[in-house]
Amino acid sequence: MSAGPLLQERRAALWGLALALLAATMVLLGAGVGSTGFESVFKALHDPVAWQIVWDIRLPRTLGAWLAGALLGLAGAVAQGLFRNPLADPYLLGSASGASLGVAIALALFGVSPLATHWLVRLGLTGAAFVGAVAAVLLTLVLARGVQHTLRLLLAGVIVGVVLGALSSLTMLLVPEVLQAMQAFLLGSTGYVGWSACVLMAAVWGLCMLAAWSLSRVLDGLTLGEATAASLGLSLAPLRAALIAVMALATGTAVAQTGLIAFVGLAAPHLVRSLVKTTHGRLTFLASLMGGVLLMAADLLARWLIAPAELPVGVLTAVLGGGYLLWLMHRQNQRGRML
Repeated sequence: MSAGPLLQERRAALWGLALALLAATMVLLGAGVGSTGFESVFKALHDPVAWQIVWDIRLPRTLGAWLAGALLGLAGAVAQGLFRNPLADPYLLGSASGASLGVAIALALFGVSPLATHWLVRLGLTGAAFVGAVAAVLLTLVLARGVQHTLRLLLAGVIVGVVLGALSSLTMLLVPEVLQAMQAFLLGSTGYVGWSACVLMAAVWGLCMLAAWSLSRVLDGLTLGEATAASLGLSLAPLRAALIAVMALATGTAVAQTGLIAFVGLAAPHLVRSLVKTTHGRLTFLASLMGGVLLMAADLLARWLIAPAELPVGVLTAVLGGGYLLWLMHRQNQRGRML
């Protein structure tokens, strides 16, 4: 093995370790950030009420933010590799609009009355968001007539996203009582994540990570072009379908638990590629770690900036992520002028 690839492997391993340590540090910080600002976690060990708040609310919320961000980062890396487009994000195939429509219909059917059974409403909304996201991806595949043509798939995703988004808006217009409940979903929130959601997201993340790692050779081949990938003996159609299934499962699970979180899935692979050049197997794993750290950091800021009030975490990620991409575009323009 030459010195170049070996050095990149070491850098990737070091960045993976750094991101893991940063995530562990943020878990401790997240356990101490509440409505009154930052509190020491160790003080809660001597106060049963404070410990219950830490264990039942803050810890699952913090870990849930990491898991949701990790799922979005993984899905973003898969999407950008699959479509060979650095601007591709996990919502590219209409999953966001499908999830929004599913939640809007569920709220219209279940009602938003506080007398509704809590677990039924939570299970119904979570399930509706997941089913809506997956159904939107399936509809995109039907309109694109499979996964053979990348451009047709992208256009179908845009059409499905626009149409389902319009249907979601129409549902809110016809049933205005759902507007307030929909706002929390559309703006994104980790405040409702509990231990059961963490277990579910962890299981899905492990499954999707294993599948993405095993399919990383396909993404590496696609970077050389479809003709070259086919000449390497890769069966592109079924392998693309498998990658889209990974992307849909990861995105649908994250959206179902936290609502629409913008820019995490788009920015995480960008940040990793700016730090280290590596194969898609390591890139997907590092992007997943980076996505978890980004969303966890945004969740901490959302809780801390205007405590005891709280900012919607999806708005914060959109502002920070949009600012990062604008800075990136500006830097690339400056480089282009220098050349």
